[in-house]
Amino acid sequence: MSLQPALLRKSRLLLPALVALALLSAGAAHAAEIRVVSSGGFAQAYKNLAADYERASGDHLVSEWGPSMGTTAKAIPARLARGEPIDVVIMVGDALDKLMAEGKLAAGTKVVLADSPIACAVRRGAPKPDISTTQGLRNAFLKANKVAYSDSASGVYIETQLMKKLGIVEQMQGKAAKIPATPVGEIVAHGQADFGCQQRSELMPVEGIEIVGLLPADVQQMTEFSAALVRDAKQPEAGRALLKFLSSPEHAGAIEATGLVPAAKTKQ
Repeated sequence: MSLQPALLRKSRLLLPALVALALLSAGAAHAAEIRVVSSGGFAQAYKNLAADYERASGDHLVSEWGPSMGTTAKAIPARLARGEPIDVVIMVGDALDKLMAEGKLAAGTKVVLADSPIACAVRRGAPKPDISTTQGLRNAFLKANKVAYSDSASGVYIETQLMKKLGIVEQMQGKAAKIPATPVGEIVAHGQADFGCQQRSELMPVEGIEIVGLLPADVQQMTEFSAALVRDAKQPEAGRALLKFLSSPEHAGAIEATGLVPAAKTKQ
């Protein structure tokens, strides 16, 4: 009796499994590991979208966090200067433009993601000052025993421009502190400052504080957050796909939910 028919039947049974295995192996071979560093202002929006991107693309995101500027070791410019393997950066637009001009980012890859307003907060349960007017904001600064602000975009504005606009530069000497790396909200929550101001999107995720409001419109500073591909990215194509995903109008709602003003408009 010939064994050929039996072997044929077995091969037919095995074929679908072999095809499935081949497809799975091909998918695994093409999946990319994308290394991303995001500054705090866009961090929550990125976290909310990361899982959706991984499911849709099959790629894996390796995510780290660091300020857009400043001198700390985790700051994005410092990371790039020492040659950390990074594919995509998400950061304050002005700081990104500087890195682009220095040739550290891939030309033409910048995408604008959102604008971020500055808000102020107190420790949960503490009296909430009315900062809806410029005078109210001025009073809140002056009445606080210690005011905290970041070493990134919002803090630079508060230190170099806002206090001058409020006419309180001298009065805040010794009372106002620039906080490197640590979120301002955490400083307020732990009682190390009784009033703190930072990007609203960075204050919202912090437990133990209450946001009292945005800076009044006449002294508000909107900060642009953008993303770009690093010049020597190991995963350039996957990085471009991530940039397209983050800037898609379909994800404007998820970005807006974190306190940002999305650059893309939701499709009607």
